Amino acid sequence: LGLEGKATDYPKELKVGDEGRVMTGIVNREGETMSYWLEVRIDGVKNNEVQPIVLEQDDTWEEIVSFTPNRAGNREKVEFLLYEQGQKEVCQSLHLWIEVTE
Repeated sequence: LGLEGKATDYPKELKVGDEGRVMTGIVNREGETMSYWLEVRIDGVKNNEVQPIVLEQDDTWEEIVSFTPNRAGNREKVEFLLYEQGQKEVCQSLHLWIEVTE
């Protein structure tokens, strides 16, 4: 979500080196305490990481997560990949598209 908590408020255009920020949320519905980590990629390249995120059953984590594009391009894919701690396979993913200018 964008910083105002709406799906339409996320950054859609940035300049190279400018920080994009989005509100990100996770809810644990696994039936036990879980530890997660979140990776942000821009066009497949790791850009940021948040860990550890430890949640009890039914707990919610909401934080602003940032990313900073380092090259210009049209329709750059920004991915938010959620992993269970210790796992290499993504358990949830989300993405958005941004325009990046010089």
